[in-house]
Amino acid sequence: MLLFTRWHYYAFLLLTGLLLTSQAATAQKLRESKFEKGLLNNGQKTGVWEYYGYTPSGEKVVLQRYDYGKQKLLYFRPGADMSCRAEVSPGKWSYVHPDQPPLFIGGDATLAQYTTQLVYPTAAIGRNIQGKVVIGFLIDTLGHTSNHHLVQRIGGGCDEEALRVAQLVPNQWVPARIGHRAVPVEYELPLNFRLAQP
Repeated sequence: MLLFTRWHYYAFLLLTGLLLTSQAATAQKLRESKFEKGLLNNGQKTGVWEYYGYTPSGEKVVLQRYDYGKQKLLYFRPGADMSCRAEVSPGKWSYVHPDQPPLFIGGDATLAQYTTQLVYPTAAIGRNIQGKVVIGFLIDTLGHTSNHHLVQRIGGGCDEEALRVAQLVPNQWVPARIGHRAVPVEYELPLNFRLAQP
């Protein structure tokens, strides 16, 4: 006579794939939007993600492919030729066209989640101040930022607000590269203040 215990029953279900643990059933989830696609594992991005943009004709194109497991950029779509000030050798800085510019992981759409947090200062609204504030900062060879400073000002509290928001942007940068070597660069982030027209 065969004695079938509860343990045997669970072992049978596991072996046949009929029993799914709640952790396995809910751990990974596909996120797909207009600008990104990839897997989330317990709310964290995992595996290879694709980030999208759109051409002037409306065609959807891959801008970046990033592997979160290896923390490595697999692909980026070259854009306009970018010149930036880079440390080309220890202590020597000059303007160069890097083979790979510094990239925010996720592209402009992801970066906009932070830069659109600008709060228009009341003083600037009252004085009808509009324009572009440019914040400069260093992106090191690990993709970390430091030394945030004002490059272009417009006043009315906008400069301080732009600096505050630029410092909120997380260290999700892929460093610039010259050849196969990551190099520190000075990056400039423009933040626009525009009043709605009545």
